[in-house]
Amino acid sequence: MAGKKQFEMDVVLDAAMVQFWRAGYADTSLDDLSKATGLNRSSIYSSLGDKDALYLRCLDRYAARYGDQYDQALAGAAEDPLRAIQAFFEVTLQRIADPELPDGCLVAQTAMAIPVLSPEVAARATEVLSRQHARLRTALRAAKLADADDFAIHLAAVNQSLAVMSRAGASPEQLRAIVDISLEALSRSRKGKRATANCR
Repeated sequence: MAGKKQFEMDVVLDAAMVQFWRAGYADTSLDDLSKATGLNRSSIYSSLGDKDALYLRCLDRYAARYGDQYDQALAGAAEDPLRAIQAFFEVTLQRIADPELPDGCLVAQTAMAIPVLSPEVAARATEVLSRQHARLRTALRAAKLADADDFAIHLAAVNQSLAVMSRAGASPEQLRAIVDISLEALSRSRKGKRATANCR
């Protein structure tokens, strides 16, 4: 019985997450959540907490799901950083291209809404963004890239911008062009580093 309840909870949390993802925090009402999850208001409060508590659970769920995929993509960065960063962006591009999912990114939407969010939700959004920056920094440092910290900030920003640009109507070709430019910059940086080392 406990297993069945957990499965149902996963379904409910996914439905709530997609609702927040599609409409944003401010434009999602309890009635919207009730319709999306199939739970009435009292059940939402008793099982999931208030709107802020539910949003935090959904944000954590989203960050964990895609964070795991990003970590897997970056796992080989020490051996082949370009391929790892390409795989990192592929996680985002594939999510954007999935017709079953809303456009954009729940983390990016949350970050843009920080001025109107509760301090707890705003802090969690900042924390999630910091984790993405940190995973990129760790991967690029493992590849012994001299300007790893700067590239980590840049790549994290590009990754968030892909979601924003997608929501604004950018085509898949335009999004891939953005990624290609970042990969080319990373490639040039590595080539410059090798050339400098060979001249010593």
